[in-house]
Amino acid sequence: MGGVSEAGRDPGLQPERTRLAWRRTTLSAAVAAVLAVKTALHGGTSATGVTVCALCCGLFLGFLAVAHRRIRALATGPRPRALAPRHATTAALCAVALAVCATALVV
Repeated sequence: MGGVSEAGRDPGLQPERTRLAWRRTTLSAAVAAVLAVKTALHGGTSATGVTVCALCCGLFLGFLAVAHRRIRALATGPRPRALAPRHATTAALCAVALAVCATALVV
């Protein structure tokens, strides 16, 4: 078999790449939440805009909690545990719902 043998593999690279991916995704979610707040407050406030803005902020905080937990798990040892399906589902749902809320504010 071609490729790198298990003995020659650096186990620190994959968790580092995964940690950086979580950070990038968290940054993207923060930008979406900030833009949603800006859009909701631009041109006056409405009950619907404030509600969707609060929902976006709550979704961002939920995603941030899952991402922070995963980043800590990646930093604890040489071989981190797999991401629990419950946490993966929560992260995916928060990201999709945040995108939908931000899109609803723009449209």
